[in-house]
Parts: sequence; structure tokens; C-alpha cells
Amino acid sequence: MIGIGTDLVDIDRFREVLQRTPGVAGRVFRDGEREYANQAVDPTVRLAARFAAKEATLKSLGLGLGAMAMSDIEVIKHENGQPELRLHGTAAEAAAAAGAHRFLLTISHTDHLAQATVVALAS
Repeated sequence: MIGIGTDLVDIDRFREVLQRTPGVAGRVFRDGEREYANQAVDPTVRLAARFAAKEATLKSLGLGLGAMAMSDIEVIKHENGQPELRLHGTAAEAAAAAGAHRFLLTISHTDHLAQATVVALAS
């Protein structure tokens, strides 16, 4: 095991950030993530959960905000319904440098909070 990361996001506060700076969604989330979120009655809930997963991924690698482009961490819904991480660019490079080759991800949310936990594994 390389590391474990967890993050909790206040959904109302995240909604305020998205409203105040609309361009943040385009910088943080990939097209597929935004499309998936927009299928929900309240897309902010899904975006907040994905943001929590991105921060938890950073933490699982022992890194902090700014270490990589957040859009290089992608959260997809696997065909079996489970969330899955796909790393691109700077995120893939950081994972390789840390020796992380596999990630386990769980995300959950209520109406008020989104939570994610990531375990980075060496194999």
C-alpha cells in the first residue's frame, strides 16, 4: 500500500464556489464528469463527490493541492456501477513516481456532505 486519502466536501459551500466562479468546473472536471453530473437533478452533489475523490487521491499519494492538474484526475462510473479513477497527464506521472499502480475508491454523499476515500496500491 502506498497511502490512504480521504476528503469531505460541504455541498452548499461547493455550490457557492461554482456559482461565484463558474469557470472552475471547466478547470477541475473533465467533459465526461460534467456530463454525468448534469444528468442528476442536482449536479452539484455529483461534482462535490468527484471533487472529494480528487482531493483524496492527492492525499493518498502524499500530495497537496497544486501538485497536479485536478482535471488530470478523472472519476468515472464503471459499468458495474462502482466509481473508478482514471489518471491522465500530471496525475499519471505523480502516481507512477510514487509507485502507485492501482487505486480503490469509494464515494458517498448526503444532501449536505460528499465524502471520498482512496487507497493507492503498489500493485
